[in-house]
Amino acid sequence: MDVDLIFKIAAVGILVSVLSILLTRAGRDDQALMTTLAGLIVVLIVILREISALFALIKSLFGF
Repeated sequence: MDVDLIFKIAAVGILVSVLSILLTRAGRDDQALMTTLAGLIVVLIVILREISALFALIKSLFGF
C-alpha cells in the first residue's frame, strides 16, 4: 500500500481544516465553506487518479 497517498490526503485535510477555522473566526463563513469544498474536490481528484491507475493495471493484467 502506498503510504504517500495517505500522507497527501492527510496534508490536504490538515491544511483545509486550519484555513477553514481561520476564515470562520475572521467572519468569512462563505469563504471557509468554499475552501472546504475545494479541499474535498482536490482529494476526490487524487483518489480518482489512483482508482483509474488501478483499473488500468487490472485491465493490463487480464489482457482486455
